[in-house]
Amino acid sequence: MRGMKLALVVAAFLLPALAMAQVGSVGALSLSIAPSYPRPGSTVTIAPENTLLDLANSTMSISVNGKNIYTGAAKAVQISLGGPGQTTTVGASVTSLGRTYTRTLALKPGDVSLVVEPLATAPALYLGKPLVPLGGSARLVAVADFRTTPASRIDPATLSYAWSVDGTTLIGASGVGRSSVILPSPLAYRSRSVSVVVQSRDGSLVGGDSITLTSQNPVVRLYRNDPLQGIVFDEALRNTYAITSPEISLFAVPYSFTLSSGAPVLAWFLNGGAAEAGPSITLRPEGAGRGRASLLLRSSAGEASAAAELSLTFGESGSTLFGL
Repeated sequence: MRGMKLALVVAAFLLPALAMAQVGSVGALSLSIAPSYPRPGSTVTIAPENTLLDLANSTMSISVNGKNIYTGAAKAVQISLGGPGQTTTVGASVTSLGRTYTRTLALKPGDVSLVVEPLATAPALYLGKPLVPLGGSARLVAVADFRTTPASRIDPATLSYAWSVDGTTLIGASGVGRSSVILPSPLAYRSRSVSVVVQSRDGSLVGGDSITLTSQNPVVRLYRNDPLQGIVFDEALRNTYAITSPEISLFAVPYSFTLSSGAPVLAWFLNGGAAEAGPSITLRPEGAGRGRASLLLRSSAGEASAAAELSLTFGESGSTLFGL
């Protein structure tokens, strides 16, 4: 699940901390912004909030960049924010019992995204990424795009990053330029909520993101190793496979084993007996006839393990003898 995102710049007369939730108050008027962390070009909800005002019997006007967009009963109103580095000025006025209360916000949305980099096994040049490994760890990187103007981006290395896990601040991992953190994987069947709050040095820009981590069991996949095409990663072999050539080479790839346990150990078993060790095996049907055989690949590293099995068919009418 992805968390909410925001980078807000608040006019100089506002306290920066208030930009993260309920943004300031003048007299008896307060405004809330939801979500707390919107992105550039996104839609936010502005709502008046105060227990001292009879909002049910009040009227409200909302303007965006000087243009009135709503007049009517006091309620939540949606507005569209500008692009990266653009300031959206929101004016609100609420009239209650003959008195008018006003509030002006200057919102400059930015973007903070959390990227998870599991420290786990995956084949070279793999376009995807492994899962968060059980018993391992993952690196989380906060990618911040804060801009003072649409064309002027703030160097992410000058921003301050505050990391927290399950609501507890990681003081030792937080600070200026600390845009990444390595965390242990959650225990099996549990999850871990990780969030980061990023702000500029003067505190006028603030943003954040959150993500939920869950650990996954490792898997191992079998692929055909073609003499001309090489390893055919386009399709993993599952369930049954028919051998239609004099020999077939298979290649095993372990995914999402923790790197801390070293390279996974791979062992092949043919019809229940040990056949080969390592990532590759070559099978050659012998004799005339049609037959079947079972092929099992087991992969293990530390306390984690995974297996893949194939039911092989070959020949025309009866032989089940294999040469390796």
